[in-house]
Amino acid sequence: MSVILLAHNKAAYTERCLRGLLATPYRPFEVVAVNNGSTDATGKLFDEYAALLTDAGISVQRLDFERNVGAVSGRNQAMSKVSGDFLVFLDNDVVPRTRSWMARLVEFLRSRPDAGAVAPKMIYPFPPHLIQCAGCEVSPTGKVSFLGRGEPRESPEFSRLRECQALISACWMMPATAAKVAGPLDEGYSPVQFEDIDYCYRLREAGYKVFCLPEVEMYHFENVTTGRTDKLNYKYLTVKNGLRFKNKWQRRFSREGGRSDAEMPWRHDLPTCCLEDIGELETAD
Repeated sequence: MSVILLAHNKAAYTERCLRGLLATPYRPFEVVAVNNGSTDATGKLFDEYAALLTDAGISVQRLDFERNVGAVSGRNQAMSKVSGDFLVFLDNDVVPRTRSWMARLVEFLRSRPDAGAVAPKMIYPFPPHLIQCAGCEVSPTGKVSFLGRGEPRESPEFSRLRECQALISACWMMPATAAKVAGPLDEGYSPVQFEDIDYCYRLREAGYKVFCLPEVEMYHFENVTTGRTDKLNYKYLTVKNGLRFKNKWQRRFSREGGRSDAEMPWRHDLPTCCLEDIGELETAD
């Protein structure tokens, strides 16, 4: 098992993520810690946790870049170094709620040889812990929306296993064999945005399916790893890379029978909360 942890600054969030990895009982696994040109305490934090993780039986590799090479390149370079049978993408603003998350995702993938990737249900880290993402849907015109966004965490509709059109890479697991078939992330989406949606379509093009397993839950602060990065024109990248995705995959999503754009509006009325206002996060087995 190999976990690629991507971080660019925001050391306080990364520290919570690393604590969550330490509390994960699954063994063995390795962490490939990608310090993507951080200028804050991220490097020192990775130094400290490398020792803690090693003492806990978790091996650590480090990738330190002098500048922010972006999520796509950072992950691709990390993917070339992993050795596990399963591969996890993990952003530094994600914290496990389900302690057995790793074991459950592994069990699912082992039971489904047709699965190319599986993601947990992502929930907001503050009450009432609404759903942030339970997989993605794509309209016939190529608009991408997060399933369950803003819905109650216990919503029956988003509490069952679901085959999805796509997933977000803030947290997902895939077999190393599937990752080898799909290859590296498309550098055309560099530095970030839509590379994960594209990757899911590449997996599906190769004959795999992608799933959301909602019994596994992860807290996600949302848009910390990339969306709050200085000098990153997030809106521009969303439009530019969205057009690249549409041009590349229209032949598929236009025939998949997804809901119309009007039926999948993006909710902007969701509550927010500062990291400093969030105490210890509840976990469950």
